[in-house]
Amino acid sequence: MRVDLFNFELPEERIALRPALPRESARLLRVPARGPLEDRIVGDLPVLLRADDVLVFNDTRVIPAQLEGRRLGRGEDEPAIGVTLHMRMDAGTWKAFVRGARKLKPGDTVRFGGEGETCLSGTLDATVAEKGEGGEVTFAFASSGPALDEAIAAVGAIPLPPYIASKRQIDDQDRTDYQTIYSREEGAVAAPTAGLHFTPELMGRLREAGIRTEFVTLHVGAGTFLPVKADDTEAHRMHSEIGTIDEATAERLNAAKREGRRIVSVGTTSLRLLESAVGEDGTIRPFAAPTDIFITPGYRFRVVDVLMTNFHLPRSTLFMLVSAFCGLERMRAAYDHAIAGGYRFYSYGDASLLERT
Repeated sequence: MRVDLFNFELPEERIALRPALPRESARLLRVPARGPLEDRIVGDLPVLLRADDVLVFNDTRVIPAQLEGRRLGRGEDEPAIGVTLHMRMDAGTWKAFVRGARKLKPGDTVRFGGEGETCLSGTLDATVAEKGEGGEVTFAFASSGPALDEAIAAVGAIPLPPYIASKRQIDDQDRTDYQTIYSREEGAVAAPTAGLHFTPELMGRLREAGIRTEFVTLHVGAGTFLPVKADDTEAHRMHSEIGTIDEATAERLNAAKREGRRIVSVGTTSLRLLESAVGEDGTIRPFAAPTDIFITPGYRFRVVDVLMTNFHLPRSTLFMLVSAFCGLERMRAAYDHAIAGGYRFYSYGDASLLERT
């Protein structure tokens, strides 16, 4: 499909720079499969969902994956190199998007952090193992496993999306705001932002309403922010992200589907993982692998019945996904309504509740 079909005009003032407080006070646009749109708030979810629904959350945890460093052995005037880690390959190796990647060659050493000689003094060294396309570099770090995690936490910063980071400084509040309350599996470099709206109080009211919850893990990569540069969707290459669904969770979700319960995905990340793990027969299988699934109109959904998600960028793969879920014209009408009604967009913005057509 032509990528320009997914374009729309968004006033810059609609981009949220901070989340709503309390989180569940964010606005929620309900988009039913049929009938008029409905303006609500996230806190209304217990009455908008059915008592037998199953909410599926992504429990990934954002790491401070934004690193700044310099090549070693090139003199004091060596320019800074900006790195955003986006996928862990093994205990000591990460793929990353690099600002200034053209300066790097395989074998170069980059030092992140201060001027000390070891990680304990506030630095972290990495060797360029491989260079890919589009500014992607594979780094082999001097540390591995938990020691590498600690070093990244010491020298890294939370990688806020560029449409926020370009407008204000990242601060300590973002370390809390840009993390779901149920995050536990470290490895994401971007938050599953639909989950940012949930509070302990809202989770409690959902349980009281009889709504079940399940957790899966998809480590969201920085590729989620990359624009679609191709003119046609078939020419766009998705970056892979690591996902996990354990056997017990898969069995419970399959049982829920057999019982006729609706599967409600909290976020496009949970949806992409569920749809990656399901077979042609509609059975969800345990999953522990990378996925680069790219969902566009015409895709046949096998798992998810309802999707809660934030409002996405023009021409983005995520706007393509929601257009596949509800229909392109339905989503264009919903976004026109949201823009005219003052809804806040993107990671810290408001949400929508979409029923599959």
